[in-house]
Amino acid sequence: MIIKANTYDIVIEKGSLKKAGEYFDLGRKTAIVTDKGVPSEYALTVLKQCGEGSFIFSAEQGEGSKSFDTLQELLKDMLLHGFTRKSCVVAVGGGVPGDLAGFAASIYMRGIDFYNIPTTVLSQVDSSVGGKTAVNFEGLKNIIGTFNQPKKVLIDSSVLATLPLRQINSGLAEAVKESLTGDAELFEKFENENPYEIIDEIIERALRYKIAVVSEDEKEAGLRKVLNFGHTIGHGIESQGGENPLTHGECVAIGMIPMCSEKTRERLYAVLKKLNLPAEFRGDSEKVFAAVLHDKKMNSGTITVSFVDEPGSFRFEEVSPDSLREKIKSVVKETE
Repeated sequence: MIIKANTYDIVIEKGSLKKAGEYFDLGRKTAIVTDKGVPSEYALTVLKQCGEGSFIFSAEQGEGSKSFDTLQELLKDMLLHGFTRKSCVVAVGGGVPGDLAGFAASIYMRGIDFYNIPTTVLSQVDSSVGGKTAVNFEGLKNIIGTFNQPKKVLIDSSVLATLPLRQINSGLAEAVKESLTGDAELFEKFENENPYEIIDEIIERALRYKIAVVSEDEKEAGLRKVLNFGHTIGHGIESQGGENPLTHGECVAIGMIPMCSEKTRERLYAVLKKLNLPAEFRGDSEKVFAAVLHDKKMNSGTITVSFVDEPGSFRFEEVSPDSLREKIKSVVKETE
């Protein structure tokens, strides 16, 4: 299956990793960007289909690799391998390789071709589409980056077989987000069916919704802000880290709860329980609040958030800092 996303195609096909060279122009110097949490055979499978002078860059697993230091190492390797404007970069992995690869491709020689092969549920349903690339800086997530649309995206759901269940559930949280704001039928499927048995359908529907939003608002001037549903508070929670930090999707799951009507919230609780996703965070609500204020721009003393009254629809709402503080307190349980 091929989905059109503005100027590029998204190929959804089981087993397509082994045929990447048929879909991508890899007969040239190619930097394959992955991380140590991704099975090495995935990058090696792509490397075998690339031109002479290609190489694999494997970053350390985790958000810590989304840094200027790692980006500089990648750019240095590209330079040492003699990359030109005719070379390309391929991401093989989740959001971290995708961000690094896309950002590096956007700034090397003012921009070279970039392809994406997402290998996690989270990246397949969300971060592989939309063109956002970034690194973290000074403790702030995704604060330095560019918009860089890939030439093509290849989604092979068979690679999900190696993922831990927690990572699958974490990725599905983003699909729940998209169903709540724009696909009521998909939300009902989360409620009434086994999500793991229909994961290909979930990926496709989530992608179609995100593509529709991004196609209308590529640079997040208006409509695209709906994709931040759950992220306003979620990013604040995620910034707290700790010895046993929650995943991105787990933080988004918690962040969605205060942004729903009471009726929808009860339905969301049931879906989160089904996916073994948390409904609260144990920590310091004031620290979460401070991180949210640091992360989000204020407009005349308010912050714009997305609010869901009924699954499948949303509205933008201006909330005051005090109102946002109360929403945070509703899902953050204070630790001693």
